Amino acid sequence: MTTIDSLGEFGLIHKLSQLVPAPRHPDTVRGIGDDAAVIDTAGDEYLLVSTDMLLEGIHFDLMYMPLQHLGFKAVAVNVSDMAAMNGLPAQLTVSIGLSSRFTVEAVEEIYQGIAAACEAYNVDLVGGDTTASRTGLTISITVLGRVPKDRITYRSTAQPNDVICVTGDLGAAYLGLQLLEREKQVYLADPSMQPNLEEKAYLVQRQLRPDARTDIVHELRDLDIKPTAMIDISDGLASEILHLCTQSKTGAVIFDDTIPIDDQTYLTADEFKISPVTAALNGGEDYELLFTIQPQAFEKLKNHARITAIGYMTADPSQVVLATRAGQQTPIKAQGWKHF
Repeated sequence: MTTIDSLGEFGLIHKLSQLVPAPRHPDTVRGIGDDAAVIDTAGDEYLLVSTDMLLEGIHFDLMYMPLQHLGFKAVAVNVSDMAAMNGLPAQLTVSIGLSSRFTVEAVEEIYQGIAAACEAYNVDLVGGDTTASRTGLTISITVLGRVPKDRITYRSTAQPNDVICVTGDLGAAYLGLQLLEREKQVYLADPSMQPNLEEKAYLVQRQLRPDARTDIVHELRDLDIKPTAMIDISDGLASEILHLCTQSKTGAVIFDDTIPIDDQTYLTADEFKISPVTAALNGGEDYELLFTIQPQAFEKLKNHARITAIGYMTADPSQVVLATRAGQQTPIKAQGWKHF
């Protein structure tokens, strides 16, 4: 018998997708394998559909995750999938499983966070399901979005010599998680000890209440730039660049000294004796956008404050490497979040 952990999440998805018949309907443009499914509903836009599930004890810990933040994050991680397809969200449904320990007031707090995210991302909550749970809290959200047909962006369409770009900074969410876990252990050992994380507020916020980068989608449209490929960074930069390369059949060179890392991330990584570059590569949950563009298009972005060029695509799919300016190259391996 094959254990699930021997395959991992993406190995399992690949194996199961082989059991699923090919799309029967001509309006199913793209199914399994990208950040969202793509459906042709006629007209000038595609419909995007994406679902994510968050489980207590796996994806969040209620000892330090405020319920309003949890509601917001549950929406944001789904909206991020819309942005990764160069689209924008429009509607969502929420399905929630609740154990008997949750009060009505607690559920209201979760929905206050969901409502705040709907306001932030201009999304309508249009339905869902509520059920009992014996194993804690589960939240499953499905987001519907739209993208102009001539702007749809997949993971599989990068080309050699494309410039690799990333939004924001990386590694902060992972260091935020390390801080929260450390404070949790301190509290469990001595409940009179209260956490003091004010100086680390940015890192904690990046873990507890991340933002989906729909702002970048708007800015790319304003600049008339269409990425050649794109993915959101949920499992770490290393995992996501490997996805782009595998599906685009390209290689890549990433320069270690160009990866954008916040000062707080550097300082906190030093506290934990962790390489900040390792945190950026393998930490995950940043929900930034990793995308490729043609070299000539980069001229419009080279001075953008929230977008950084970190490397380029190559023609050799067997070579996905992290390079130093001294010329040393190390193969990039996915060592981030494992679901099983």
